[in-house]
Order: sequence, then C-alpha cells, then structure tokens
Amino acid sequence: MAESIDIRELTMRIEQQSGFVMNLTTGMDRVIVGQKHLVDSLLIGLLSDGHILLEGVPGLAKTLAIKTLAQLISADFSRIQFTPDLLPADVIGTMIYSQKDERFQVKRGPVFANFVLADEINRAPAKVQSALLEAMQEHQVTIGEKTFALPNPFLVMATQNPIEQEGTYQLPEAQVDRFMLKVIIDYPTLDEEKLIIRENLAETLPEVTPVTTAEEIVKARSVVREVYLGDKIEQYIADIVFASRYPDRYGLPEVKDMITFGGSPRASINLARAARAYAFIKRRGYVVPEDVRAVAHDVLRHRIGLSYEAEASNITSDEIVSKIINKVEVP
Repeated sequence: MAESIDIRELTMRIEQQSGFVMNLTTGMDRVIVGQKHLVDSLLIGLLSDGHILLEGVPGLAKTLAIKTLAQLISADFSRIQFTPDLLPADVIGTMIYSQKDERFQVKRGPVFANFVLADEINRAPAKVQSALLEAMQEHQVTIGEKTFALPNPFLVMATQNPIEQEGTYQLPEAQVDRFMLKVIIDYPTLDEEKLIIRENLAETLPEVTPVTTAEEIVKARSVVREVYLGDKIEQYIADIVFASRYPDRYGLPEVKDMITFGGSPRASINLARAARAYAFIKRRGYVVPEDVRAVAHDVLRHRIGLSYEAEASNITSDEIVSKIINKVEVP
C-alpha cells in the first residue's frame, strides 16, 4: 500500500515537473513539420542523459531539430562538420602558445557546449571519432595535463548518411554501442511535404524563444531516475535482451543463425533508462510494458550483429527486434 501511495505522489510530482515537456514539444512542432518520433527521441535522450545517433538521408531536418531544441532550452549549441581531414584538436581543443604571456594556454574546442551536433560522424577517421566518444562517455576532456568537465546537460546528436558510403569510416561496434539510441529518420508524408514547401517559400519560419533552462532539465533527470520500474518490467527487459543473445531459448530458433552477437548489459541499462524517460514524457510515475516496447527498436537496432546469412536474405536488425518483442511474454 505504501508503495502505491509513493507512486501516486511521484505521478503528481511528475505532472507538476513535466510541464516543460509539453512546451518543448509544442515549440519543436512549430518549427519541425512531422518527425514526431525524432522529437520524442531527442527528449528521451535529453531526460535520460543519453546520446543519439541519427541515420537518414540529407534534408530531413536533423540539424534543425537539435538547433531548435537548444534554442528552446536556452543552452549552448555547437555544430561540428566531420570531414576526413578533421583532427581531434578541432573537436576537443588544444594548447596554444601565447607570446604575450610566454606560456601555453588552453583553447577549448566546440565540444564544450550543452548540445553538440556531430554532422556526418562517419566521415572523420577513427581518432577523431574516439576523441568525441571519450567526451560522451566520461563527460570530460583532457587537454595537455588538465582535465575539464563538460557542461551539464551534455547531449551529442551524431548523424550519418546511410546512402553514400564513399570516403566514410564506419563506426566500430564498441563506439556505436556508446549511443543510447539509434534513430532512423524517414521521409515526411505527402501532406507534411506540402506544408514544408509552403512554409519555406513564404519564408515564415517561426522564431522560438526559450521555454525552460538547463537547470530545469537537470532537476527533471533526477525525477526520471525515481520513476518506478517494477520487478516484472525488469524481468521483461532482461528477457528481451537475453532473447537477442540466445533466441533459441525463447522459441526463436529461426533467428539464431541471423545473429552474430546480441545486446550487451549496456542495452539492458539503456532500455530501462529510456523506458523511464518515456513514462515521464507520458506523465506517469511508473513504467508499463508499452514504454519498453516503444523504445526497444531505437535502443537495440545498433546492438545486434547481423550474420552474412541475414544480410544475404535482406533481413534487418529492426525485423529481428520486432520478432523478439512479439515473442517474449509481456508481464
């Protein structure tokens, strides 16, 4: 009984504290036509302190989305265009000698911002990618002998183009795993496309003003961590991840030869964190199975290795995730 009272009290607190989510969504909808899933994914990443890898063809408002979010939160935004000649120092910063002071001074790079857009991350060599991913994992950067903490909140949204692979450096699996979500962006609908044309030709793109602060986001994150995740939901998450590793144990023998490796414990952790954030967005103090199912594809699609057999049969990791969540018993 005490537990249910706690959840009721938590739900009331969430309803009070999650007002800014509606303001953020409304602000994003004014600028971004459609792409509801992209907006939700950005909010989940923001509230659960996770980074996002976006995959989609150019021109689908990936840059505009994160720029708008930064404007709505009154936070620092920086964009890094990844190219083959980029150096780690161009991302994190470097030591510069000052003749006036006769000593080296630290020049901070563009990674020192609340929101960092790593545009076409797979165009830069591994050394640059790992410099950024170290900052993502540790939330700090070492330049020379000094270590600097990155701002809080700190969100990296990396994009990659799935079509053109010439002159690109594929992200290693261990680095891709650091991204909490991998979101696939699709084309807008016909009606959305007409609205996009109309707004851009009229040049009446709305200007957005801040609706919340970075401090408010940090406070909301602590509430998200309190969202109740019961034993049955915990079991459900563990079963989904285990089914990606040992599909034959879960009545999916046909999937076994399609997978070379399944989700790591980081997949389970991120599935739980993303489900909590999704429940918060829906203004609930507890996680239900639908929350887990809603975020499962984005959390797992880049954490399942496909075999040659799967690639030859044109089977995607999304299809495997769908089979798993349709097979695993819902509590």
